[in-house]
Amino acid sequence: MASIIAPQMAFRAFRSTPKAAPCAKLSAQLPRAHPAFRRSFAAIPQEQPRLRLGSTAPNFKVLTTKGDIDFHEFIGDSWTILFSHPADFTPVCTTELGAFAKLKHEFDKRGVKMIGLSANDIGSHGEWIKDINEVSSTDVQFPIIADADRKVAFLYDMIDQQDLDNIDQKGIAFTIRSVFIIDPSKKIRLTMMYPASTGRNSAEVLRVIDSLQTGDKKGVTTPIDWQVGDDVIVPPSVSTADAKKKFGEVREVKPYLRYTKI
Repeated sequence: MASIIAPQMAFRAFRSTPKAAPCAKLSAQLPRAHPAFRRSFAAIPQEQPRLRLGSTAPNFKVLTTKGDIDFHEFIGDSWTILFSHPADFTPVCTTELGAFAKLKHEFDKRGVKMIGLSANDIGSHGEWIKDINEVSSTDVQFPIIADADRKVAFLYDMIDQQDLDNIDQKGIAFTIRSVFIIDPSKKIRLTMMYPASTGRNSAEVLRVIDSLQTGDKKGVTTPIDWQVGDDVIVPPSVSTADAKKKFGEVREVKPYLRYTKI
């Protein structure tokens, strides 16, 4: 079972285990549930830590398809993408992992590590990876977290409210499709949340990484639909005179909207 090491404030946000009476009532509603399923209810936190942009990504220790990892040690001094999936052997998830595996060289060029998460155990992950490689003609090399008890999913609030509301009927909440882009200082820089029915756009994940890294390196911002090589925007905090000294030509559309090339 995964061992979670959340920041101190995150721990305080988690409420204590429900009292015996509600648990007993819940168990009575699920007489045929597997014992591990019933135990999972007691571990479900009622509140999640607030994961805002710029906050430190909560650390955790967990088993993956590449062995045990400490998440912060895994990140090291690299950019990292943590992306979650509802379940193994599901159609949309299979296409997504195949697409990310094929783009590994692109993420490598940007110094970005990938780590997936799916709400099943290691044995299931191993068999599922065989399907992914076959369907997408690829070779999944990044680790996939085993999160059958949803501890990491709850830590990062990768849960659909509908599943929480229906927890007594379903037995356990499913993990939604989430993307967390984390920088080398362990700060969350971007999040994306998708419903289980909608597959992600892998090209968009690469695009926003390019935008974040360009902004950090050059001190600029990027407009809508920006791609590498397009004009960038001079931030309002930089005067036009200073921008010309730094970048050269500056194209002013409005006093607050100025483009330049890098």
